[in-house]
Amino acid sequence: MEKPRIILDTNVLVAAFRSTQGASFLLLELLSSETFSIHFSLPLLLEYEEVLQREALLSATELDKFLKRLHSIGTMHKIYFLFRWFLSDHDDDMVLEIAIASNATHIITFNKKDLKPAEMFGIQVLTPKEFLQYLGVLP
Repeated sequence: MEKPRIILDTNVLVAAFRSTQGASFLLLELLSSETFSIHFSLPLLLEYEEVLQREALLSATELDKFLKRLHSIGTMHKIYFLFRWFLSDHDDDMVLEIAIASNATHIITFNKKDLKPAEMFGIQVLTPKEFLQYLGVLP
């Protein structure tokens, strides 16, 4: 099996930092495992930062440490094209853009309905639990 190339939607990070008991947190625990590779763009990293600050789920120091770790283990991509207003929720357009630019195999999200059009590009849209089942980490 090819090593999955994933994009994490911001809602997965919010869920992971709200509870250490769920699949989202387990997925973050596996970031350094080399089971999959994570990809992002600068606008997506900035969204992660903005939403996690707004939700007040981490201290400023913890957030900075998390973002630096993510940046060090993931792959940053520049976006040279826009798919704006392609999805029904326009906030998700940047997730689709980075998924296409990085040749991602999966988008991990709780918002499967709005990101379903990504499947036209050969990108699977899964919840954290579904992705961990795909990897064989969860039954």
